[in-house]
Amino acid sequence: MAYELHYWPMIQGRGEFVRLALEQAGAAYIDVARRPHEEGGGIAAMMDRLEDEPIRPPFAPPFLKDGDLVIGQTAAILLYLGPRIGLVGATDADRIWTHQIQLTVADMVAEAHDTHHPVGVGLYYEDQKPEALRRARDFRENRIPKFLAWFERVLARNPAGPDHLVGAAVSYADTSLFQLVEGLRYAFPTATARALEATPRLAAHGERIGCLPRIAAYRASDRRRPFSEEGIFRRYPELDAD
Repeated sequence: MAYELHYWPMIQGRGEFVRLALEQAGAAYIDVARRPHEEGGGIAAMMDRLEDEPIRPPFAPPFLKDGDLVIGQTAAILLYLGPRIGLVGATDADRIWTHQIQLTVADMVAEAHDTHHPVGVGLYYEDQKPEALRRARDFRENRIPKFLAWFERVLARNPAGPDHLVGAAVSYADTSLFQLVEGLRYAFPTATARALEATPRLAAHGERIGCLPRIAAYRASDRRRPFSEEGIFRRYPELDAD
């Protein structure tokens, strides 16, 4: 049976980390909210399933259905999928280390989001612009270099070599790191380019993962939504200005 991924159809968002893993694995999945209504898809169908889960309801999309099992939260979804789709190592040490990297990716995703919504998610960006300018400056000057330097160290210290984050094969941590860097390049092109100059292994990693045949095919398809100012990574030029 195909996995059922539930996420907002118009944006990449947090669901994109799951999509990239499924695409790289060549796993069969249904992107439920992107299916036509007459085929049981659409946002209404996703929300019905979100609200009708009787015992363990997910908090919000993304969530994944595998038969009767429902898993929410991006990192938890990938922790579940990893061994089932061949995107995590076989040992407990590899699995927990891959999960730790994914959680660090999630930390940075949250910080990137909070640059344009530092006061409240229910407010428009324009309603919190002074706070966003201040938050974004710290993110550019301190947080981007700190996070990317850590990922650079992880690549450098991988005993199997710097092509991957964990071991000698692609894991979901690799596809997630690729997506994180792509999002940063979109939202903060100047600051990210500067940080990547200091992290050459990370820059090369992104190029390598982006060129994997299945990832490249997905990126070239209409299934890959473009970045936009409706998602997590938003390009407001004033937030990337020195």
